[in-house]
Amino acid sequence: MIGTEDETLLERLSKSQIFADYQKAFGEATGLPLTVRPIHVETPSLHDHPHENPFCALLAKSNKSCAACLEMQETLAENPGASPRTAVCFAGFSETSIPLRFGHQHVGFLQTGQVFVENGPTDDRFAKTARHLIDWGLRTDLTRMEEAWFHTRVLSRDQYEAMVRLVTILSQHLSIVGNQILVQDRNAEPPAVVRAKQFIAQHQDEDLSLGRVAKAVNTSSFYFRKLFNKATGLNFTDYVSRARIEKAKSLLLNPNARISEVAFAVGFQSLTHFNRVFRKVLGESPTEYRRRLPRGGTR
Repeated sequence: MIGTEDETLLERLSKSQIFADYQKAFGEATGLPLTVRPIHVETPSLHDHPHENPFCALLAKSNKSCAACLEMQETLAENPGASPRTAVCFAGFSETSIPLRFGHQHVGFLQTGQVFVENGPTDDRFAKTARHLIDWGLRTDLTRMEEAWFHTRVLSRDQYEAMVRLVTILSQHLSIVGNQILVQDRNAEPPAVVRAKQFIAQHQDEDLSLGRVAKAVNTSSFYFRKLFNKATGLNFTDYVSRARIEKAKSLLLNPNARISEVAFAVGFQSLTHFNRVFRKVLGESPTEYRRRLPRGGTR
């Protein structure tokens, strides 16, 4: 069963720039619609998408015909394997669903089609299609339906299979992108830690206690300590010290800044403490560090 995380990721992929670019290029090259769809759908997947078949767009106005489209889409989604699956609807159009997976999890499909494959439109085939529409009580202009039906693209089987292969390649690429997003999301720092780092950067020259920062990000001190240690791999005091040393390194670039001034500017309360932490973090004293800079300074 698909989870909320997968549903969110599927939506992000459907709105991603890489899919938008491919959808546009695919439509311009083939004249066919292409969409990302979840496993189960409540409306026809290709409705209101670029290059939707005009006949299908007219059908979408009828609940009965929508039900027929949804039934076909559910058929395409049944027992999905690793290969694309193609079905032919009552109107004679082929549609294909290509499985989209994140790791071993099947989360949705890429869907395309709404074309004739091999056998093009004929008067007899439309008469059969029209009988379905009449039986369903579809109130529409059959002349418009017929015109749209006869203007549907006809592709050879080789042409259609080549386009399905293109979409299959895209599905593999999107799977890779999706897995990368999952890894990034799972490795991302919790929002409270991100806010804490921002607060520390803005107030590092002040007295920074764990309790003060925890309060600033609306967490308890106990919870914040555990969360911060797990996310950063450092305890709170060591992180603040390192942040201050990084800032000190930039200030030491100014040859006119005294080392004692730098120490107090980044939040240390004594020069001795600053020198000790500086050496612990960088393996040398502030004076030794400054000597190695392109332009040396004085104490």
